[in-house]
Amino acid sequence: MTIPTHVFREYDIRGLVATELTPQFALALGRGFAEFLRANNPGAQSVVLGCDHRLSSIPLAQAFSAGVRERGLDVMFIGVVPTPLTYFAANVLPVDGLCMITGSHNPPEYNGFKIGLGKTTLAGPEVQALKGKVLELEAKPLPKAAREGRETKFDAITPYLALITQTLGTAQRKLKVVCDAGNGTGGLVGPELLRRLGHEVIELFCELDGTFPNHHPDPTVEKNLVDLQRKVRETGADLGIAWDGDSDRLGAVDETGRILWGDQLMILFSRDLLAQVPGAAIVGEVKCSQTLYDDITAKGGRAIMWKAGHSLIKAKMKEEHALLAGEMSGHLFFKHRWFGFDDGIYSSARLLELLARTPKKVGELLADVPKTYASPEIRFDFAEEKKFRAVQLATERLRAHGKTIEVDGVRLIVEGGWGLVRASNTQPLLVLRWEAISEARLAEIAALIEGTVEQIRRELGG
Repeated sequence: MTIPTHVFREYDIRGLVATELTPQFALALGRGFAEFLRANNPGAQSVVLGCDHRLSSIPLAQAFSAGVRERGLDVMFIGVVPTPLTYFAANVLPVDGLCMITGSHNPPEYNGFKIGLGKTTLAGPEVQALKGKVLELEAKPLPKAAREGRETKFDAITPYLALITQTLGTAQRKLKVVCDAGNGTGGLVGPELLRRLGHEVIELFCELDGTFPNHHPDPTVEKNLVDLQRKVRETGADLGIAWDGDSDRLGAVDETGRILWGDQLMILFSRDLLAQVPGAAIVGEVKCSQTLYDDITAKGGRAIMWKAGHSLIKAKMKEEHALLAGEMSGHLFFKHRWFGFDDGIYSSARLLELLARTPKKVGELLADVPKTYASPEIRFDFAEEKKFRAVQLATERLRAHGKTIEVDGVRLIVEGGWGLVRASNTQPLLVLRWEAISEARLAEIAALIEGTVEQIRRELGG
């Protein structure tokens, strides 16, 4: 078969199931991953494999497993689970690699593979090295392996629930929380966990349905939170929780239905962490509010701004020995009292834990954060083959307007605010965002960033 090389992205593999991520592709990927794993760890013997509940996921899992076993490695299959449970299994089981098959929050016609060596997902060049191994084996197949691997099944949900319940314990006070799983995998585990921790849980769309009939399972999009906001107000809940399709991201609304974005959640988590571990390193990404970095610094922490992307964030956490990291998208990573992978379900438990320690409402806890005005994440369509060139040109031109941070695209720092241009690693678009101390300053920064990008699009024909 012809391998669609463009599906190998910056930190995972994603594509259309009808034409790109077919069972034949999954078989080839399984073979390539087994050899890639063995090249990096000659003693490798087994991998853990999980999948979400999309209609395409089980056939892809079966084919991937067959490819891995064909090359002599064993597969420990944990079935349909939230993505964090595959990471959890990789941390607690005697396995040498991991694969989670999930389309995350993408539409039902898509799927994807999150793949890792040891306990950590591949990032950047490693994904491309895996692609090279897959292409190499397709061009020149290896002789049959000395033995065919075996597949065994393992229940990851029971120990996951048990460990979190044991380590967090019963909450100091019972909270009423609405959980919206968006018909994603969070419904399998999240409500049960929060009940075990002592909370009253009201379920919303917690039945598994890979067609996502009620709303798209992406809590970064405001319209997807409307049902949650309504239910929180109707029931007088203390908090609303939303998970994305594969539950590695957390969305939340406060008791009034106000959305708590990823960087606002990070302020709550970083304050709680720094009260327990003074001076801790905390990683955010380039789209996060300046108020987050300022707050971490003011509370004595070491604030680190880094690239967006779950694998890239995890790698930076390891390098900096950070205990917490987070993204605007709701990927939250706890190394403090947990394993360091992004886990929307565990993060929701930690959010309720810190709220249960205080009689204050969420809004009161964030009342002292300076008021700023910010755009949402703006997705600006741009041709896949031209988007990185566009960011390069934007970087060169915006340097003339102020200080720039160039770890991931360009973040322009100007008096009274900042603006961002970066290329999406998963879609043919640019991601734009800006923040300022006044609406007038926000409009000025928006005009500069949008004007620069629009001019570049005209030049490149993007």
